[in-house]
Amino acid sequence: MKIYISEDDLVCSIQTDFSKRYPSLKLEFYSQPHEHAKTCVAMEKVSPQTSIDHIRMLHTFGWIDISEDRTAAELELDFRHNMGLNVQVFVKSGDRWIETAVTDDWSLGKLNRAATEAAQIELGT
Repeated sequence: MKIYISEDDLVCSIQTDFSKRYPSLKLEFYSQPHEHAKTCVAMEKVSPQTSIDHIRMLHTFGWIDISEDRTAAELELDFRHNMGLNVQVFVKSGDRWIETAVTDDWSLGKLNRAATEAAQIELGT
C-alpha cells in the first residue's frame, strides 16, 4: 500500500491516511531529523495543520510505500530521503503513544498487530 504526498497536503491528511491503514500506529512530523533508534525532541514536533510545503527540505512529491512488511526505520528513512520530511512512528500502548525507537526494526504490520493484541488483552477480549 502507498500514500501520495504533495506540497498541497497538510500534515494531518497524511497522518489520517496512515492511521486508516494502521489504527494502532501514528506518524508525527518534526522540524529536525532523528537518528535510527533514537527519540525525537517534543519541542520540534510540527502542528498537524502545517502545510507539507512549509516543512519539507526537498521540494518533491510522490508515493511512500507503507506496506506492512516495511519497518518503522525504513518508512522514516523514505520520508526523509524521498520527501525531505522528518517523521517518527508511534505505537499505541494503553492510553499513551510511544515512539518506536526500540522497535524501529519491527515491521509496520508487526507493530500494529502487537499493539492491537495488547489492547485486546488489556480490555479482556
